[in-house]
Amino acid sequence: MIQVSSLHKAFGDRVVFDRVAWQVQSGQRVGLCGPNGSGKTTLLRMLAGDVEPDAGEIVRPSGLTVGYLPQDGLTHAGRTLRDEATLAFAPLLELQAEMQRLEGKLADRGITGESHEALLIRYAEAQEAFAHGDGYGIEAKVDAVLRGLGFTPDDFVRPAEHFSGGWQMRIALAKLLLARPQLLLLDEPTNHLDLEARNWLEEFLVEYPHPVVLVSHDRYFLDTVVTAIADINLRTLDTYPGTYSAYLTERAARVARLRAAKQQQDDDTARMKLFIDRFRYKASKAKQVQSRIKMLEKITPIEVPPDRKKVHFTFPASARSGRTVIELRNAAKAYGDIRVFRGVNLHVERGDRLALVGPNGAGKSTLMRMLSGAEAPDCGERAVGYRVHTQYFAQDEATRLDPTLTVYETLATGSPVDMVPAIRNILGGFLFTEDDVYKRVGVLSGGERTRLAVARMLLRPPNTLILDEPTNHLDIDSTDVLLDALAAFGGTLIFVSHDRYFVDRLATKILDIGGGDAVLYPGTYAEFRWSRMQATAPTKPPSRTPTPPVAPSAPPAAGGASPASAAAHKRRQVEARRQARRTQALRRRIAELERRIADREAEIRTVEAEMAAPDLYADPSAASELMRRHQALMWDVGDLMNQWEALEREAAEREREAVTPSGDSSGTPR
Repeated sequence: MIQVSSLHKAFGDRVVFDRVAWQVQSGQRVGLCGPNGSGKTTLLRMLAGDVEPDAGEIVRPSGLTVGYLPQDGLTHAGRTLRDEATLAFAPLLELQAEMQRLEGKLADRGITGESHEALLIRYAEAQEAFAHGDGYGIEAKVDAVLRGLGFTPDDFVRPAEHFSGGWQMRIALAKLLLARPQLLLLDEPTNHLDLEARNWLEEFLVEYPHPVVLVSHDRYFLDTVVTAIADINLRTLDTYPGTYSAYLTERAARVARLRAAKQQQDDDTARMKLFIDRFRYKASKAKQVQSRIKMLEKITPIEVPPDRKKVHFTFPASARSGRTVIELRNAAKAYGDIRVFRGVNLHVERGDRLALVGPNGAGKSTLMRMLSGAEAPDCGERAVGYRVHTQYFAQDEATRLDPTLTVYETLATGSPVDMVPAIRNILGGFLFTEDDVYKRVGVLSGGERTRLAVARMLLRPPNTLILDEPTNHLDIDSTDVLLDALAAFGGTLIFVSHDRYFVDRLATKILDIGGGDAVLYPGTYAEFRWSRMQATAPTKPPSRTPTPPVAPSAPPAAGGASPASAAAHKRRQVEARRQARRTQALRRRIAELERRIADREAEIRTVEAEMAAPDLYADPSAASELMRRHQALMWDVGDLMNQWEALEREAAEREREAVTPSGDSSGTPR
């Protein structure tokens, strides 16, 4: 599909890639991994053609379409959301416009003979090309992708410029997915997506028919989507087949083998140098000395990737709180005419690990502020339990740090006197060493600011942590360390995160936010999704529906009919055919979903048969893996059923419209 050979790229004295050879094969989904600054974004931009390599070449097949989503910087304006997303089908829209022009000409009685025949032929060609490209399914495709990425039907008619930066990136992502380029390049596509939108994107990419190369700091997303990992390190690129978890295991084994080979090479080199130094001036050993000198000259030193720096910390112990930690009673909140919560009742107990989930804009951050006391409810009350000491990490905590202070001053300001001697140790644990502590906060990267904000929480030992998106801007390694520290935290944890792996690992209760309410589900996020799937699943499996009837067309106009009425009749016929084709396209998509549901259900039956084996549970790891597989299949079926129901409703509505004629002023059915 795409071939990289002898690739070299440098920025000043820093070499990013040196003689890199790599290829992306058809059907692959590759995750780019490597330390911050290793060149992941640079490689994506070179593959997209936005940046040229200094040497080497990137060979692309003739006519290859490439779609690239950067991390930020894209804006859209001048159209509604739906119209902006529909631009992804530009070639089909041009065909549609041509068909409309041809329909107008065909209705002109002044065009006859060969001219009329030529118009009919061209109209048939355009119509066939439009149908072949599934042009009649454009509207359904646009709606499905926009809904999947978290937009509501009310958003579809809003001007695109009214959406904020994160939503602007969702618009750009929607257009890319709808355009279906033959090579899809995504740089942190999950940055601005909530959990539900990430779940939808995972399924979309798994079904995507063309190669995908992406960068993501979401471990669960990588494990679900990619079929290979490309690791960027030491100015080169190594490919590991399989998921991100498999890559971690194999990379550790490769590095261990590399260290052993490096040690062997160093030992051999030291022995040869010792021999040369000892017998350099001894005539009887001159031949052996020269032989070893030549051998040394031919040795290429083995490079071992340096150990990646990791944050090291644990939350300090704090006094044990009472059983009741925080309670909200009939708490309501509104901003102007927008009512976020009508009357929330919530009881948080000591030791709870509560994850707040819900679509963006549902009120998760608002509820976090009310729980922390940073914002009071408009009515109702908030009660805090005995000896509860909270630390609140806001979603914008990192950006609220004073940019004029140094790293050390940020922690020293407001620190308890007894914690001042520990500041240097805390900063060292968060990778701020030596002169780093004198850097101004204003020059730090997003990841460094987040690490500093987390470090500041350790100055006042809490027994209740309220964390709103603490992993924003953290790489996978730093997220894993924070995850380990939170897993070992002995107090109460309330958090919001769009990182599925993070939520799966920590949450023991789920608070579902939406519709002005907050509903508590005991159990993990996986169990919460399964519960919701069961609640929305249809009572019987889908069945195939016969091809929808086409609306009856009016008989040809009588000899005395005016040209205007004949043209109107022609337009009605064309519109009837167009509606029929749209409905047929919907039915084809429904049939495909039914096939996929049947396949998943067959897999479920196979897995359940294996789970019934009496000796399965003798191997706990195999049993656990099989149960996870069963649960994942159940989620897939639930998601597919939701899609099927939505399309079935839409198809049924179109069919009702097709068979229920409505009259115009002349009484002619339309």
